[in-house]
Amino acid sequence: MNEALDASPQCTPKENSTLHSSAERPGVCPGGGWRAAGRSSGVTGSQGGGPLLGVTGSQGGGPLLGVHSVSGPSADNSDLGLAEELWSQRPPWEGTLLGRIRTMMAMEQSLALETICRCLDEHSQDPEEPTSAFDSGVHKFLEFLGLDPKKSEEKAFLFRLYGLILRECASSERVEHHLACLLELSHQPPGQREGIALAVGLASARHLKEVWALLEHLGRTRFLRSVATPEESQDDVLTSSFLTAAILLTRALKREYGVQNYKFTQMPELIHCLLGMLQKEPNFLATLLRQKIILVIVGLSNLRPSLKPLEKSRVLQTCLRSVYALPPLEPAPDVMVLYKKTERALDLLLQNFVSENPSMDEVCFLLQHMEHWLKSERTHEVKRAVQSIFLLLQHVVDSMKFTGEAMPSMLGHQIGLLVLLWRDRDDGTRYHAHQCVFLLLQLMAQQKGVSVDLSHWNKVKNFEAKTAKDWDMKLHHTAKALEEGLTVAQHTQLVLMLLGSLCSPSHLRCDLASTLLQLIFSASSIRTEQVAEILHSLFQELPAIQFKSIQQTMTKAVLDLGLQHTQEVVEVILSLCHPSERRLLSLWKALAARYQLARKVMTLLYMKLKLRPPKEHMQTPPQAHLISLLALSTIYELLYTREYRGTVRWAFAGLLLGLLTQLHYLFELGLGEGISDYEEDDLEARPLGPCRTCLEALKGLFWTTQYWEVFAHLKLLQGWELFEQMETYTDGVTLLARTMAQYNCEVKAVLGQAVIFLKSEEERDNVVAILIIAEFLHSPDVSQHVSRKTMSSSLSRGLNNPNSLVRASSLSGLRCTRMRPKKVTLLRNQLMGLLEGFLQPDPRDPLGLMEILGDLLHRLGVQGAGIASLRIAQHLLPLFEDERAEVRGGAIFLFGDAIHSGSQKFQQAVKALASQALVPLLLHLLDSCPAVAMKSKLTLLRCAIVHKWEFRKELFGKLAWGEGLGAENDVFIYVVESNFGSYHQFLMQAFTYLGSSQSNLKVAAMKFIGGLLQDYFTDLCFYLKKSDVKTLKKHLEALSQDTDSASRRFYRRSLADITELSFYAS
Repeated sequence: MNEALDASPQCTPKENSTLHSSAERPGVCPGGGWRAAGRSSGVTGSQGGGPLLGVTGSQGGGPLLGVHSVSGPSADNSDLGLAEELWSQRPPWEGTLLGRIRTMMAMEQSLALETICRCLDEHSQDPEEPTSAFDSGVHKFLEFLGLDPKKSEEKAFLFRLYGLILRECASSERVEHHLACLLELSHQPPGQREGIALAVGLASARHLKEVWALLEHLGRTRFLRSVATPEESQDDVLTSSFLTAAILLTRALKREYGVQNYKFTQMPELIHCLLGMLQKEPNFLATLLRQKIILVIVGLSNLRPSLKPLEKSRVLQTCLRSVYALPPLEPAPDVMVLYKKTERALDLLLQNFVSENPSMDEVCFLLQHMEHWLKSERTHEVKRAVQSIFLLLQHVVDSMKFTGEAMPSMLGHQIGLLVLLWRDRDDGTRYHAHQCVFLLLQLMAQQKGVSVDLSHWNKVKNFEAKTAKDWDMKLHHTAKALEEGLTVAQHTQLVLMLLGSLCSPSHLRCDLASTLLQLIFSASSIRTEQVAEILHSLFQELPAIQFKSIQQTMTKAVLDLGLQHTQEVVEVILSLCHPSERRLLSLWKALAARYQLARKVMTLLYMKLKLRPPKEHMQTPPQAHLISLLALSTIYELLYTREYRGTVRWAFAGLLLGLLTQLHYLFELGLGEGISDYEEDDLEARPLGPCRTCLEALKGLFWTTQYWEVFAHLKLLQGWELFEQMETYTDGVTLLARTMAQYNCEVKAVLGQAVIFLKSEEERDNVVAILIIAEFLHSPDVSQHVSRKTMSSSLSRGLNNPNSLVRASSLSGLRCTRMRPKKVTLLRNQLMGLLEGFLQPDPRDPLGLMEILGDLLHRLGVQGAGIASLRIAQHLLPLFEDERAEVRGGAIFLFGDAIHSGSQKFQQAVKALASQALVPLLLHLLDSCPAVAMKSKLTLLRCAIVHKWEFRKELFGKLAWGEGLGAENDVFIYVVESNFGSYHQFLMQAFTYLGSSQSNLKVAAMKFIGGLLQDYFTDLCFYLKKSDVKTLKKHLEALSQDTDSASRRFYRRSLADITELSFYAS
């Protein structure tokens, strides 16, 4: 700083009664400007400083001093050095001269000033003429002072004389008047500018207040207009003149004794002008103008009052940009010297700000303004910023000691920025970034008042990573050092900053950030109170991560976080957005990487599903306040997530009862509206309502596990529709439980869960539990899972339940064959007696008979029905072709129950019966009655399950959702291909339907026969006998005289095939 602001004569502010007149307000000058208020006047001040304002003015209204850019290396700044030289010179005659000036009267001083000013003005208009030719009054005045009249030819002498007379004036009004006249002179010649600056500086030694006020006033009224509308021809002149005055004035203030007793309230406008000059500088180094402007600002910032944060921020932004944004330097020595001096001035500015406010808050404030440059893509800009930070922190550590306990959280963010530079391409940047992090940790440790633990940091600071293993160890120690050195808030900001860097296009930076994050997460460094903010940030960044390896690393980090804070992580993820948002799945999948953690997650979701406040305690609308709805939607999404398949199986029983009771709860809240509007084949992605979501989750629970048969059974029976209304809800639960018992679906786990629910105080839990228990009692395996005594106790408890359905179901359960084994014989005898009804040619009430038989089969179960189930199935086959649709449908449905009820002992006979029914069932898929067709689908699927076909799940898909000829062809293939060696039997059965009275069945038979003859002709040749071919011809001949043209065409097309078959039949 001393390079630009050399020492000046020591001056003392003049204390007199003219500081404030009775007509003035304290601190306000008569011209509307401002002035410094001394303590003697009662005006208080505060330590600090402010910007130096530019000044405009000229002869005839032109600019006097202005801030404009210096146009290139040709800018003339020589006047700065001359002004400093003139200021520092003290001629031997000055002492005598001052004595004579002090003896002059006020009017004599004014006359002398006017004479000199006029002389200077006339000379500036015609510099070629000597001064003596214009004004002899100057000669007389010099003679009065005892000086050589020839000195009037020396402009520098006249300016010095003018300044000395102004300094000795006692009247502030007179000083202001004559100073304004001086400033109106032309500033075009460099010597004129030097002289004006010298005179102003001399006058400010005793009239600082008046000089400051006038400069500020003229700057506001003229100079700022000049900045807005610059005149290019005057730029260099104005810049040089203003900066010269600013340097001399700043040095005068620096030397002035007691300057801190004054308050300069218009400093921001002054510094604004200096910043304007800095902004106008060209983007290369040719002069020291940048350095001198910054140093002037440094000097002014020491004045009172202190700069406000916004003003200081503007200074930092402008100065940093002026230096850092310079292009890479040329290797020329003179350019390097210029930059070093300019960089040093910037360092002094930063250090000065910290000295004014020695605190961690101030350090953080300065580093915030460096962030833009630390993130720059230009290597030289980053290098300059990091070096400045290093020098600043080194200065603070070496020469300052902070007071107070301020620990700004943003320091964590700034440390993160510096850490990411550890893998910068430039060696110097990497080195300084390391040192900066160490210095910041040292500062924070000192701020806490504790000794610095360097154990981890020394391993980082002095350790060169030569291999990948070394680098990993280095980062490990770094994570530990940061954990120990930062507060929780700072640590949070560090993590957030690293998360924000994951989307950087630089793979090295992303890799460093992700690796550090994983180390931080895995080391249990994240506290509970940090989880929410960190996860919110991570959720925002994950979709924008460009590199797959970084995504994988962050997945592991989320897993580590989930292992440590499972409950908090689950709660935060639920709050991020609606569970249907697909981007949430990445977080849930990360938690599923560990099986035990996935179980904890599912358990927490189940617990939140059970948070069901009563309707009267809820606000409207209720769905806006239910955490259980978020848990429900999340469970629905996870059912179809591959990573959670095993966990869903593990939690099957709890999820089942949780979903069933949740649906009942939603009906209680009146949220069932729109549940029936759902269409499975609707391709438009419309959000599901709460009840629909619950029902779809219930269906998905079976579909996504190996219990898809239960889903299929209810689907083909249209049983899922029973859950769409509260009135049929209990029927749906009963049918679901019965089907689960038939397919032995998690009987043990669900039964145990149901017993627990039966003890609940919630009525809905009791209802669901007793309906499940009552049906499970008919399962053949129930005795293996729970003792009869335990079940009797649970059912007896249900008899005292306030709900009538629970009481009735409990009583029914106590009377079942599982609880009363002696009833098995009675029911079996009753079943055998009813079988006689099928032997009659025309049973009186076949539907009622089949209903009773079905109920008996259900009550007896698989083990109890025995051989009777086979006999029932045999008697039902002929009824498939009954003319009455309800009889056909009843027989087909009961046939499915009968073959399912056949015990393991009769499995071969059961499979044989199922095979006999395949072709009739296949053809009845096109039955004229839709109800019969639907029951045919279910029974055909049950036959496939009995035979354990490989493609039975695919068969169900076609039966449930397939349409058109493509679906018919697929079902045909599944049936035929799953029964190798039975093609000839299928053909024989199909030919019998050519004489069916139902046109639908007749057409279906022709399609089936045509397919067999076309695709399996060779196999038929191998298996058919001569007698079989004769039978086929007999059935075919009946079509030759058929009135239906399609039948006659089929006859002609098939006759050739049958004839050819006769040649190969054995």
